[in-house]
Amino acid sequence: MLLTDYLERNARLYGMDTALVEINPSEERDQATTWRDMNLIESANPDAPYRREMSWREFDLRANRFANLLLSRGVERGTKVAILLMNCLEWLPIYFGILKAGCIAVPMNFRYSSDEIMYCLELADVDVLVFGPEFVSRMDMIADKLKLRFTFYVGKNGPAYTEDCIRLMGFCSTSQPPVALTEQDHAAIYFSSGTTGFPKAILHNHRALAYSCEVEQAHHGQRKDDVFLCIPPLYHTGAKMHWFGSLYSGSKAVLLRGVKPEWILRAVTEERCTIVWLLVPWAQDLLDAIDSGRVDLNHYYLDQWRLMHIGAQPVPPSLVTRWLKIFPHHQYDTNYGLSESIGPGCVHLGVENVHKVGAIGKPGYKWSAKIVDNDGQEVKQGDVGELIVKGDGVMLCYYRNEEASREVLKDGWLYTGDMAMMDEDGFIYLVDRKKDVVITGGENLYPVEIENFMRQFDKIKDVAVIGLPHPRLGEIAAAIVEIKEGVQCTEEEINDFCLGMPRYKRPRKIIFDKVPRNPTGKIEKPVLRERYCKGRLVESQITG
Repeated sequence: MLLTDYLERNARLYGMDTALVEINPSEERDQATTWRDMNLIESANPDAPYRREMSWREFDLRANRFANLLLSRGVERGTKVAILLMNCLEWLPIYFGILKAGCIAVPMNFRYSSDEIMYCLELADVDVLVFGPEFVSRMDMIADKLKLRFTFYVGKNGPAYTEDCIRLMGFCSTSQPPVALTEQDHAAIYFSSGTTGFPKAILHNHRALAYSCEVEQAHHGQRKDDVFLCIPPLYHTGAKMHWFGSLYSGSKAVLLRGVKPEWILRAVTEERCTIVWLLVPWAQDLLDAIDSGRVDLNHYYLDQWRLMHIGAQPVPPSLVTRWLKIFPHHQYDTNYGLSESIGPGCVHLGVENVHKVGAIGKPGYKWSAKIVDNDGQEVKQGDVGELIVKGDGVMLCYYRNEEASREVLKDGWLYTGDMAMMDEDGFIYLVDRKKDVVITGGENLYPVEIENFMRQFDKIKDVAVIGLPHPRLGEIAAAIVEIKEGVQCTEEEINDFCLGMPRYKRPRKIIFDKVPRNPTGKIEKPVLRERYCKGRLVESQITG
């Protein structure tokens, strides 16, 4: 089956059942008022303030409408259509509409700056863009530079250079688009980055998307009566591919726009959620709120919550131990994955292996994995090498980047760039990363980007950015700064200069020191990690 087949099946079998719920919490609302008291089912209005829902039938019809909108404009098979939206009820129908039209979906990171948006649109050869109100100011800065055929706006009173997406969809047919798809057709482009910080466009076919759907359901056993709470952004393969389990089983999913512990627990209570996927900071915040007494679990109904799984960054085993002490009836799981392997699941711990927390697990459902040396030969058990994986979820290539594709795709194997070892029971542990990416709070930071920006400060001679272990965020970016000789500079001055970067990219720690470089001029980051991370216990694993 194709991914679109699952949606059409659900519309046929479970048409009136709820497929998606969007919840927009607000601090100002009366805490004594329940969410059901303020239930707003205004699914055609993306600006509805609190709760909206959509049935499987409506989901499928909306996807058909968007597909037919594209086709009515002469958009051809294989056209790249980008989505730049916050999580909302419109996100997934638009995604599926793109697939149904035979086009290629290009989800965009909502953190991208104007320049990054433009770079990625051009890299992926995007012809059509769909974006929402949160991105107007960024789009205004680049709109006249973009070479797009159509720009659709999801919201009210869009900019003059856009068309009203929801209104136009209302004029389009709800009939199944007359487009025949195959598993080998190109389906989606996701963005990733290497140590250079420049995004790569990852191309997947329809088989890879459907495969990840099968993998997710095999790992977590989603049933029709499950309810999945989805908090991370849908542009990320992790969030969407975990939701694929709901698609597979025809079960309800809740899109929660907010991460406060109270909001998470209220969503679980009011929507009767059974499965929740968290990032480390959110799990940490929730536990801290319980320990401090700010959150009283007696105020919530949580008996139906059966599974908490976690991913996208290092997971401290102590966090899992602490979680299971408070929620002893929960199953726990984690997955390792990359966007190049269509998200989580190519290596999988499994709920039955909680005693192996610290490992990322064994090869996932229908996946193969090996640990190899620099010559591609499998290393001995217990030795460290590079983790490589093989399965139908491996990307086709880095779009428009043959050299980078050849570096990581060899004989059907994906070379992950992560260093790992395997224990006597066949469980894989990650011990380091070849790449210098710093993962903080589930988001990737690219040191070269930060370094290049900071070197513009006239008092800085050199700078190197590394990740330091952090109990809540997994890692934080630390900048080792070498000041020009004879110049006085304070940490405050550097932090003030870094205000010119997006907040999430700013280094959390400034260290004044000499930046070591090898004879070829490359920064010796292993030396810096040894110097500043030695003695700090890093209870972590890398997860997808």
